[in-house]
Amino acid sequence: MPFTRIALRTGKPVEYRKALTDSIQRALVATFNVPKDDIFMLISEHDAANFVYDNQYLNVQRTDDLVMIQLTVSNTRTLEQKKALYQRLVDELHESPGLRREDVLISLVEVVKENWSFGNGIAHYAL
Repeated sequence: MPFTRIALRTGKPVEYRKALTDSIQRALVATFNVPKDDIFMLISEHDAANFVYDNQYLNVQRTDDLVMIQLTVSNTRTLEQKKALYQRLVDELHESPGLRREDVLISLVEVVKENWSFGNGIAHYAL
């Protein structure tokens, strides 16, 4: 169950934000075998003063269209799956809503399975 946080500059229309979540979900389903209805995402929008980044860190040329994506996931994926996710994410987001690949920053946070509760105070994935 990924928990996704998406941060971007303020001002994009609702259709753009919907395309972000749809594209991210498609990438998760394809590479991490996430069920289609397993979707929990937050979008936060920030003005220029509260959206700080280096526009050329590691020789990647970023613009103000940068989207920062943080995915919290169970620590059960291989390095190959993670690399496939990163590539699929930028491909999906390039397709829709039309983001430049350079404007996608991804951070993966892995947690042990017992750190999830989906409601009712139950550790649903605890062994």
